[in-house]
Amino acid sequence: MSGDHHGSSAISERVRHVEALLEARGLVDEGEIDRSIDDFLAGGSPVNGARITARAWVDPGFRDRLLADANAAIRELGLSMAGGLQEQRLKVVANTEDEHNVVVCTLCSCYPIALLGPSPSWYKSEAYRSRVVRDPRGVLAEFGLELPAGTRISVWDASAESRYMVVPRRPEGTDGRPEEALAALVTRNGLIGTAAV
Repeated sequence: MSGDHHGSSAISERVRHVEALLEARGLVDEGEIDRSIDDFLAGGSPVNGARITARAWVDPGFRDRLLADANAAIRELGLSMAGGLQEQRLKVVANTEDEHNVVVCTLCSCYPIALLGPSPSWYKSEAYRSRVVRDPRGVLAEFGLELPAGTRISVWDASAESRYMVVPRRPEGTDGRPEEALAALVTRNGLIGTAAV
């Protein structure tokens, strides 16, 4: 057990203690939990979220399945939200002409690492977490995203059990582009909702 994924707080000490008990009882091999976390983090990338978005743009059936049951739909692309003993619930929301979605975790920084890679530092900041709920239009403007006054903004609050991802609107003039080229247009900020794409 390396403890690389833990800080020095009292909670971290408890986690290390539980890991030691699991290892002592033969329920996990020594270092197994750290290896699982390392594997999970190594596979996490915004490229995964971009692939999901591009597929949703070109395949209406996939888009429907994604919005209805994201965990099942992303398995079609060989992806999952399993990052430990239990799979996290993923809810995908899609931007439209009338509605723009943005994701936050007001309590800490819950985030779909497997699909978006490590979270940006601003996502974890108290300023973002508190302000995007109260003034989403103002926060989005600070990111350079000016939305029409009539666009409704929905703020989705992630939790330890549920993660969210935004499917941005497909950019105009991209008809006929292959899925890989479309995926290259998608940014991590677009998947969080702080950018148009």
